[in-house]
Amino acid sequence: MESDALVSDVPKRGRRGGGRAGNTRGKGAAIKQLPWSVPVNSDKPTEPLDEDGVQAIHNGAMRVLEEIGIEFLNPKAVEILREADCIVAGENVRMGRDMVMEALKTVPPSFTVTPRNPARQVEIGGDRMVFGNVSSPPNCSDLDRGRRTGDQKSFRDLMKLTQYFNCIHLAGGYPVEPIDIHPSIRHLDCLYDKLTLTDKVVHAYSLGKERVEDVMEMVRIGSGLTHEEFDASPRLYTNINSTSPLKHDYPMLDGAMRMARRGQPTIVTPFTLAGAMAPVTMAGAVAQSMAEGLAAIVLLQLINPGCATAIGTFTSNVDMKTGAPAFGTPEYMRATQMSGQMARFYGLPLRASNACAANCPDAQAAWESAFSLWSAVSSRVNMVFHAAGWLEGGLCASYEKFVMDCETLQQMMVYMKPVGTSEDDIAVDAIKEVGPGGHFFGCAHTQARYETAFYEPFLSDWSNFENWEDRGAVRTPERANKIWKKILNEFEAPPMDPAIDEELQAFVVKRKEEGGAPTDF
Repeated sequence: MESDALVSDVPKRGRRGGGRAGNTRGKGAAIKQLPWSVPVNSDKPTEPLDEDGVQAIHNGAMRVLEEIGIEFLNPKAVEILREADCIVAGENVRMGRDMVMEALKTVPPSFTVTPRNPARQVEIGGDRMVFGNVSSPPNCSDLDRGRRTGDQKSFRDLMKLTQYFNCIHLAGGYPVEPIDIHPSIRHLDCLYDKLTLTDKVVHAYSLGKERVEDVMEMVRIGSGLTHEEFDASPRLYTNINSTSPLKHDYPMLDGAMRMARRGQPTIVTPFTLAGAMAPVTMAGAVAQSMAEGLAAIVLLQLINPGCATAIGTFTSNVDMKTGAPAFGTPEYMRATQMSGQMARFYGLPLRASNACAANCPDAQAAWESAFSLWSAVSSRVNMVFHAAGWLEGGLCASYEKFVMDCETLQQMMVYMKPVGTSEDDIAVDAIKEVGPGGHFFGCAHTQARYETAFYEPFLSDWSNFENWEDRGAVRTPERANKIWKKILNEFEAPPMDPAIDEELQAFVVKRKEEGGAPTDF
C-alpha cells in the first residue's frame, strides 16, 4: 500500500533559493547533509599497469583501429572520416595511430558545464570528481509498492531526490523511464520536469535529431540564453555507447555530432563485457574499449576541434554460467583502474559508474556499489554515472538504494578531503595537556573541534545492540525508506523565472503539436 507520506506530483515553485532542497542543517530539513561542493581527489591513483603494460594496451588499441577498423553506421560520420584520409570500406573505417594521437591533442583536459543555476556549475577533468543519479532503468522499486514499471510520478520523485542531495552533481539520464509517456514526446515532458524540479546540469539522450535538438533548445530557454551564449560554452552533456564489439550506431553518432557542432560535451562509453562483447582477458577488453572510444572522439574532434569530450569505462565481466553481467567484481575494479591509466595516457577526462548486480537493497548491493565507487576513487575518475539508486545491473531504480548510495557518496567525499598537518593538526600541546593515562574528551583542543571533527552519518546507526533493539531493530533499507519519504514531503523546487517557465511550456506544447520525435509505433 502506498504510504500517506508520499507527496503530490505538483512541484512547489517559489522564489526562495530552492527552499529546503539542498538544505544542510536548517530547521525542518529531512536530514543533515554535507553542503554542496565538487570534491577534489588529490590521492595518487592506483595503477595496476607498469609503463610497458600501458604501451601494450595502447598498441593493441591502435592495431584494432589500423588493422580491423570500427563500423560507423552513419553515412555523415563515414564521409567526415573519409575526408580525413581514413581508410573506408563501406561502413568500416580504419585510422592510423598518428592521426588518432594528433586529434587527441585538441581535446581539453578539463571543462566546465554551467546549468541554469550558475552556482551548480561543475568542472569535469583533472582531480575533480562529480556524481550523477541512476539513469535509464525501465523499472523502479521501493519497500511500500515493490517493483514496478517506471512512470512519470516515480520519475518526478527520483528527480526530487536528485535535486535534494548535495552529493549528486548531475541530473543525468532519466532516473527511471516513464513508460506511461509516449516515446515520441517523452523527452519533452522529462526535460521540462528536469529543468523545473532541478537546477543542476542535465543530460540529453543522443537518440536522433529531434530529441537532441529539442533538449538543447529547452536547456537554452531554461537558462535564459541567446543562441550565441548557449553555443559559447558547455551547458549540458550527452553520453554515447558503442555497440560492442566495434560498432557505433546511427542515432547516437547523429546526436553526438549535433552536440559537438554546438560546443556541447559528449562522453563516449564503450559497453565491453569481457567474455561476451569483448575478449575474456581484462587487458584485451580494455584495449578494445579504448579503440571504440577513441574512434568516436576522433570523429568529434574533426567536426569541432577543441570541443569537450571524455572517455568512459564500462568494462566488466559476465557470469560465464549464465551470461549475466556482473558488477563490483575484482575484474570490474581492475578494469576501471586500468582505464584510468589509459585515460591519463591519452589526456582525457574519464567517466565510470556505480554499478551492482544485486536485486534488492541488501548487503550485496552495498558491497558491490562500495567496490564500484572505490575503484572510481582509486582510478581518479572524473564523472561517476549511476552514482545513486542503481539495482539489477541497471534494470531497476530503487528509492532506498538511492538514499543508501548517497550516504556512501558523502563518506567518499569526506575521505577525499586533504589531511591537515599544521602545528595545530599535529596537536602536541593537546597531547602535553592530557599527559600519560588521561583522555582527550575534555581538553581544549577537542572542545573547540568536536562538533565538526568527524563525519556524521544521516543513515548509519551507531547505537549499541540494546538501544537499536529497543527502538525496533530497524534495518538500513527501512531507515532509508523513512528518509526518502521525509525528503519528498519537504521538497520545494528551485525557483524559476515565471517568464522562462512560460516559454518552456509553450515550446513543449508546440513540439507536441508537431509530433515530437518519430518512433516505430
